[in-house]
Amino acid sequence: MLSAAHRMRNGAQFSATTRGGARAGRKTLVLYALPYDATTLVGFIVSKAVGNSVMRNKVQRKLRHIAANSLSTHQHGYYFVVRALPAAATASFAQLESDYTSALTSALAKLERATTREPAAQRPDAETSAPQPREEL
Repeated sequence: MLSAAHRMRNGAQFSATTRGGARAGRKTLVLYALPYDATTLVGFIVSKAVGNSVMRNKVQRKLRHIAANSLSTHQHGYYFVVRALPAAATASFAQLESDYTSALTSALAKLERATTREPAAQRPDAETSAPQPREEL
């Protein structure tokens, strides 16, 4: 079970993660990841499109369990938001777990690529790659 210390509850944290984080989508869910320098927090978005309240809660319980298992490798340093898609209502636990793991790996890889990229202003060839003005004939 996902402990209360790892649950995201603040709307500002949800907004920051979904707007500024890396996104990875799969058939049953979309996962957003954002680097953060404290304990990892996980939030869930399960809309009415997924189903009635019983179905939404069932999907959320499954996702909480899957997220708790993934915290063993990512205890510190991230905000994660998991948005369940309508296909999550009929998906098995194994399918949800597969999609979550795949999306998490992809989102973390996107974050890694974004942090290792050099800004254009610091690259030595940044001045030469600017478009040159055309000469009049």
